[in-house]
Amino acid sequence: MSVRVRRIYEPPEPDDGLRVLVDRLWPRGLAKDAAHVDEWPKGLTPSSELRSWYHAGEGSYEEFRRRYEAELDAPEAAELLDGLRESVRAGSVTLLTASKNPDRSHASVLAELLKG
Repeated sequence: MSVRVRRIYEPPEPDDGLRVLVDRLWPRGLAKDAAHVDEWPKGLTPSSELRSWYHAGEGSYEEFRRRYEAELDAPEAAELLDGLRESVRAGSVTLLTASKNPDRSHASVLAELLKG
């Protein structure tokens, strides 16, 4: 059982396991059949408002993380997160994002929550 974060633009690897896109918007310039995405739970992604706030540089990563974790407590997101935890218990899960810096993105927050 493992969770890892990868950029969706990287080619799929045999040990990816379940490939889950965790971005709200489909990545630019990528054909859906080339992405090899197994799941796309949009309800797990940061709200448009939070995403815009963070990308505008108005706050720190720590504040973004705090706000995002609060959003994940909402019923729909919490249910999706529980489902993803079940997938992690069953095998490897790769969280996919188009973020240029996945280590300071919502995908890394999700990965930490799933590992913990």
